Amino acid sequence: MSDPKDTINIENVVASTGIGQELDLQSVAMDLEGADYDPEQFPGLVYRTQNPKSAALIFRSGKIVCTGAKSTDDVHESLHIVFDELRDLRIPVDDDPEITVQNIVTSADLGRNLNLNAIAIGLGLENIEYEPEQFPGLVYRLDEPSVVALLFGSGKLVITGGKEPDDAREAVDVITSRLSELGLLED
Repeated sequence: MSDPKDTINIENVVASTGIGQELDLQSVAMDLEGADYDPEQFPGLVYRTQNPKSAALIFRSGKIVCTGAKSTDDVHESLHIVFDELRDLRIPVDDDPEITVQNIVTSADLGRNLNLNAIAIGLGLENIEYEPEQFPGLVYRLDEPSVVALLFGSGKLVITGGKEPDDAREAVDVITSRLSELGLLED
């Protein structure tokens, strides 16, 4: 059997940063090519980078949230592009603003179908939410690492809330060992 950790794929990395000063988003939107700013729809300015692909949400407070990146390196690279663009508009930005990864969303595949009813019973109700009429996946809240895993009958997993790429690897280990202990990963 192949190792489910080999199937882990980062789907989205969300990080936050700030430039430590308020911005006039209207004028930034006019000067920053490709920026979307519609305060009726959303309070922030949206600036998309193409390489790497991501979206920076820039707020009046100077806070910036980057989403859509596929790796922590890409998030840093994208935000440095944004910082350079702002500097080009003569907006002072520190040389190296602190960037904090808030959430890493990953997917993985256990490589076999799962009996979610048996898993819900086996794992106990403290850390589980399973209401198949509402949502087809089982929600499993792990303490170590502190993530939330969505398990689907197909054996696919979505792991969210990670701060490091290794959180997903650790979560897959915890889930596979718990399901194996319960005899729920047999073919």
